Amino acid sequence: MNGKVERQTVDLSACPDLMVIYLGMRVNAWTGVKTLLRLGPRIKNSVGRKPDGLLLHEDFVMSLIPLHLGMRQYWRDFDALEAWSRSPPHRDWWRDSLRSSRGTGFWHEAYFMRGGMEAVYDDMPVRLGFGQFAPLTPARGPMFSARSRAKLHGEPPPAVVQEGGILWWRRVELCTYGCYAYIAMAMADEHDGGRSF
Repeated sequence: MNGKVERQTVDLSACPDLMVIYLGMRVNAWTGVKTLLRLGPRIKNSVGRKPDGLLLHEDFVMSLIPLHLGMRQYWRDFDALEAWSRSPPHRDWWRDSLRSSRGTGFWHEAYFMRGGMEAVYDDMPVRLGFGQFAPLTPARGPMFSARSRAKLHGEPPPAVVQEGGILWWRRVELCTYGCYAYIAMAMADEHDGGRSF
């Protein structure tokens, strides 16, 4: 047994625009188990096709109870990730998830080699990551797009779901739980001057 520590590092000079994104899905209700189990193989197949710019994809478990699975992805640059996220099948998953979380919570946190970080948390009942020490704010207006949150140059491409589309779908979903939820959402919408959620 050798007592010498072999210490190594990496040369990232060939990856000046590298970014790392952590993503997670947490089961919040029994219906979320079905959502997570259905989506898992689809994600595996999609990243198995080696999207342009994806350097590495890794899966990990955040917790078993409640079930909370995660992924870490290394991308050549944000433009590659953004292009992939706006194309099928990811675009379709994202659109459906923003319309109804189907018993799950979703989050991501992104870190950029050139500086900057951003995050979003959808239907997460507990705070994690940045949300444990930084104030949370609604992901609306300029905070709706990852490109804007990270303060990256360029205009964000058209959203997969417009902000107003999220509010409408959530109103429909919440309506099944009683009119009080619907009225509260409508009042929140009017309070914002009719601006979308």
